Amino acid sequence: MKTTDLTFITGSYTEQDCRFLLQPIQLTMLSVEEKERQLQSGKKHYSEMVSQEAAPSRAYLDVFYALVEQYRHRLAQEIADLAYQVNQLKGGQVTVVSLARAGTPIGVLLTRALRHYYGSEVEHYSVSIVRDKGIDEAALEYIEAAGRPAESIIFADGWTAKGVITHELKTAVAHWNAHHDYQIPDDLCVVSDIGGTADIVATTEDYVIPSGILNSTVSGLISRSILLAQYHGFHQCVMYTELQEHDLSNWFVDEVSGLFKQCQPRQIQVAQVSAEQRRAVMLEYIEGLMAKYDVKDRNRIKPGIAEATRVMLRRIPRLLIVRDLKDENVNHLVLLAKDKGVKVLEDARMPFNAVSLIADAI
Repeated sequence: MKTTDLTFITGSYTEQDCRFLLQPIQLTMLSVEEKERQLQSGKKHYSEMVSQEAAPSRAYLDVFYALVEQYRHRLAQEIADLAYQVNQLKGGQVTVVSLARAGTPIGVLLTRALRHYYGSEVEHYSVSIVRDKGIDEAALEYIEAAGRPAESIIFADGWTAKGVITHELKTAVAHWNAHHDYQIPDDLCVVSDIGGTADIVATTEDYVIPSGILNSTVSGLISRSILLAQYHGFHQCVMYTELQEHDLSNWFVDEVSGLFKQCQPRQIQVAQVSAEQRRAVMLEYIEGLMAKYDVKDRNRIKPGIAEATRVMLRRIPRLLIVRDLKDENVNHLVLLAKDKGVKVLEDARMPFNAVSLIADAI
């Protein structure tokens, strides 16, 4: 398939906000339990399966709305601060390449902020990156064919935790650059860098980025990206159009970007603790959990509020540990744990606010 034959989709966003370089497919949905069995048995890679998503419960939506109200001003300021750093690095022409799909709402907000504050000429593409499989090179070819200068590219995601996707990104970009004249920078821009692995950062705190606690209904009604060998062109996705009446994707970015006029981009210094120290503390704590709970696979431990939430929403959780049960940042996690009958422990020594362990499914 030629690059010129590929077409983008927008999900439930406008074309000005986001172009997903993904191809929608029909795929048999697996239950969370069956997906976990296939994954843990090694029969399938996680990128080969998706589950049907349900609309969030009223109680959970109430938590989401409360978190948006609580943190939208903070997030608007942090996006403005990221825009300052990106503008300093890239100048007036920027190609935001968000990592679908957790990075997608952040990519939309960053795009809007760059236009609002600097009048930048910005295009936003959301592309697939898959652990152990790399980035979608057809998407990179599409961006090159669209005439976007390679030096204008900045990758965007919501957060870092263990740094697995950061490592995947930098490895994939290095592989691409070794085989192409179109030399792409590998800079990664995130809101929250608890893992100490990103390049452009707004905060190192582990707090609730509200878009991180919902699935497709805050990410353009697009599934997590899929990678099946029988398809050519872009990586694949499923569109959850049946959840359209529950979609909050545009509402969320409007709520945050509507506050840009109240914020001024700042030059900030966030690294109170060096990235190397943060990585070392993260690793030490995770290794302690692996030993204590006899976990053989590090991928079964998901640190940070956002990653812990994804376990609660998309996997089979074994245990939730929070630093402080009274912290409003973990209310939604405790609610999910209660709904699923998952044990919750408190550990004031944790270097972040929450961690989820994935249960054995086989």
